[in-house]
Amino acid sequence: MARSDLLISLVKASVGGDRTAVRSAVETIIAEEKGKQHNVLAERLTRALQTNGNGSRTLPPSGYENQNRVREALAELTPKHRLDDIVLNEQTRQNVDQLIEEQQRASLLRAHGLDPRHRVMLVGPPGNGKTSLAEAIAESLAVPFFIIRYEALIGSYLGETAQRLKRVFDFIRTTPCVVFFDEFDAVGKERGDQHETGEIKRVVSSLLMHVDELPSYAVIIAASNHAELLDRAVWRRFQLRLNLPAPTANELQTYLEKHFRQFDGSPGISPANVVKRLGSVSYAEAEEFILDIRRREVLSMREKPLKSILSEELQAWEDRAQPRNQTSKAAE
Repeated sequence: MARSDLLISLVKASVGGDRTAVRSAVETIIAEEKGKQHNVLAERLTRALQTNGNGSRTLPPSGYENQNRVREALAELTPKHRLDDIVLNEQTRQNVDQLIEEQQRASLLRAHGLDPRHRVMLVGPPGNGKTSLAEAIAESLAVPFFIIRYEALIGSYLGETAQRLKRVFDFIRTTPCVVFFDEFDAVGKERGDQHETGEIKRVVSSLLMHVDELPSYAVIIAASNHAELLDRAVWRRFQLRLNLPAPTANELQTYLEKHFRQFDGSPGISPANVVKRLGSVSYAEAEEFILDIRRREVLSMREKPLKSILSEELQAWEDRAQPRNQTSKAAE
């Protein structure tokens, strides 16, 4: 049975003629009933929401054909990262913990007329944990994790992208989930840019409308390497705006210490010295370095000491980094 606060909200919205609030309340009830495995009731509520008083449908059909079209623009992934795997500064970690707590205790918030925050913007250079953090949030909430596939979302014909975008958001509204928009500037560009077409401006306007109407049980996480390209109105839609900069030497050391504890043998060198030899790298590069060591360790059938493998990989990394450093100096 739906909670009393949701039923009261539904009645108030109905009496007041607020169709948006009615839809939001019913969608929340549907999501909760699905979570309780009350699938028959959830389906009946969904069908009722999709029809108006005359019996005609107001939403696209929820059958296999429509879902297949939506799935073309959504890739469902199993999260591989947990929050404890990611090194975040204290303020960012606190904000993320608060978001997760609000989602996990959403019933208490709604009982007091409040909704949990569910719109997050991540900004920072590539390779520094934006995708990993989105995965970790989905893992912590134990909900499906979807990534938007722009090649299937953006169409070449007038209005096609906006139609596909609407189908995607209609699907997202049906279940608690985390949806990740990487490279968000691809669909959220500044509308005042004179070089952009009227079509992209319509897409941005449509996107902002869908984000506004998204129920709070669906968490949308957007990421951008180029925050300056985003439309100014985009920033207002996101309740949490987190900066994920390149890691400092201390943060890289903390990251390596976590992974070094997972090795069986002794590395023979401190994480601090490894950081010095690696130089300025992103978390993605540091993760690839650790994976290289693990691959070598597995293929050697653990007959080769970890100390030797680590030493060889460090040397290989330094040799690989030399051309990059020379190119950077030449550019200066």
